[in-house]
Amino acid sequence: MSPVAPTHDQVPVLYTIVVYAVVIFAFWNIPGARTLINPLKLFTIGWHELCHISLAILTGGSVMKVCIDPDMGGATIVAGGHPPTILAAGYIGSTIFGGLFIMAGFDTLVSKIMSFVLGVGLVAPLALVRNKLTILLTVVYEGLLIGFWFIDHAQALRWYCLFVGVMNALYVVWDIADDKYFRKANDSDATQWSLLYPRLGAHIWATMWIIFEIAVLTGFVLVGIAAFKRTPDEMYAEAAQFLPT
Repeated sequence: MSPVAPTHDQVPVLYTIVVYAVVIFAFWNIPGARTLINPLKLFTIGWHELCHISLAILTGGSVMKVCIDPDMGGATIVAGGHPPTILAAGYIGSTIFGGLFIMAGFDTLVSKIMSFVLGVGLVAPLALVRNKLTILLTVVYEGLLIGFWFIDHAQALRWYCLFVGVMNALYVVWDIADDKYFRKANDSDATQWSLLYPRLGAHIWATMWIIFEIAVLTGFVLVGIAAFKRTPDEMYAEAAQFLPT
């Protein structure tokens, strides 16, 4: 069998990735439903902006202002630094980060480890949030994260991490959808690329970044298939060595 040929137990993960992409697109864009995923949106937007911030500092720039909002989107205002590098860091960082969570969808032990990253990442944006409903929903999502440790020997964490992975890995799609359907206050990175290099329109930049994200996502999926060819029992036995439940 080819190393990248999925096993019987891995096939559901592939179908779930597609289903999650459709569900996230719907929830991200349907008024009312958008609110229900605010904590995960803040987590996703927060990481994206953190990537901009990190590269701004590393390239000698100064961060003047940061906005992380589930409705307005994210924005990092920078003085100095290397603009193309800073701008590229957002989509690249989101895609790679999402890829790691997608790999967690293939293995229980990896999902246990990534759940700590998710747990901290859900709480961190609350330093900037005053909306009581968002705070309450964050508590609910944290509760689910903890509860999933005790469902089917933590196997449920795989599906939680996979959802978060798809949300981050395809962030460019949600970012552009916000621009198109909601005219959010903070422009998408694709729009910013068109301002930086005006010879190419925002839709061209968006298309290129979507192709990039799909390619990277596919790569992480193939790595996940090749690296984690385990049955549920084998995953449980391995994961039981790390904080057994």
